[in-house]
Amino acid sequence: MASLCRQIVRVNALRSVILSTARRGFADKMMPDPLEHATGLERRELMALESGNDDPFNMKVLKKADGTRNNPTLVPSCFDARIVGCICEEHSTVINWLWVHKDHPRRCECGHWYKLIEKPFI
Repeated sequence: MASLCRQIVRVNALRSVILSTARRGFADKMMPDPLEHATGLERRELMALESGNDDPFNMKVLKKADGTRNNPTLVPSCFDARIVGCICEEHSTVINWLWVHKDHPRRCECGHWYKLIEKPFI
């Protein structure tokens, strides 16, 4: 019974604080937009998402192209190198990881070719 009385007192105290703040004119204020407070890379990411780019860091799975030396699968990157995971067989449970460097197409163990292309930074 005593703990219930303490909880009621706490709720009433909280209610009085909320009402006093509302009387001072703070009730109509909303939480600020996260974009207003974001800086740097977080801000660029939020701006890209706002403009409709749902994959600003190219993290979605790419579909393989022909994969030949003359027509490799193009992998976008903002940097000079990127790690790529190749699922060599359709029902394979193993992923072959390989580094692909700029201006150096790379061949996976299964024979599939990958080439790094430059993508602007967000």
